[in-house]
Amino acid sequence: MQTASPEARKVPRPRADALRNRERIVTAAREMFVEHGPEVPLDEIARRAGVGNATVYRNFPDRDALVREVVCSVMDRTAAAAEAALTETGDAFEALERFVHAAADERISALCPMVASTFDQHHPDLEAARERVERLIAEVMDRARSAGQLRSDVDVGDVTIAVAQLSRPPAGTDCIRADRFVHRHLQLFLDGLRAPARSVLPGTAVTLEDLRRP
Repeated sequence: MQTASPEARKVPRPRADALRNRERIVTAAREMFVEHGPEVPLDEIARRAGVGNATVYRNFPDRDALVREVVCSVMDRTAAAAEAALTETGDAFEALERFVHAAADERISALCPMVASTFDQHHPDLEAARERVERLIAEVMDRARSAGQLRSDVDVGDVTIAVAQLSRPPAGTDCIRADRFVHRHLQLFLDGLRAPARSVLPGTAVTLEDLRRP
């Protein structure tokens, strides 16, 4: 019978409590970044997470590492929502609706400014998470378009911009109070995406390449 080598046995597995602490930190940071912006003190994040400052720094050596983890985790959950919509929803346009509302609940738009202002936008973890989300959004939209339910003059960039704009509270407003209008206005937008189109849109469909242009 083969046994693990001494080298293999030396690799420690993260303890369950350590993993829970890390998740609590990321959750607390996400909430506070949405509420107060990326400059919220780390000790306040630690307090909300119910851990000590040392635990925060043991998991995340600096603010950039924590911000990146928060943004990537939100993108990962958004991608998971798209995958669930594709596999669990029979109606193609209903899958698109389900994904858009789930993406808004993740408040990814409130975190987007931090990507540009606090750390490397081309970090491999961030790029991988972004590419996965973009691929899945395109897949959800392609399925609805192929079913004849999505108007032909829109692209992934149109949906991305709309979700970002409609789920980000206007400047100077209370996030929690503004949240009650998000899904109402998103549904108005989604109804406008249905085929057949009732009007001609000005300009051309917004692609991901359009969004990346400076």
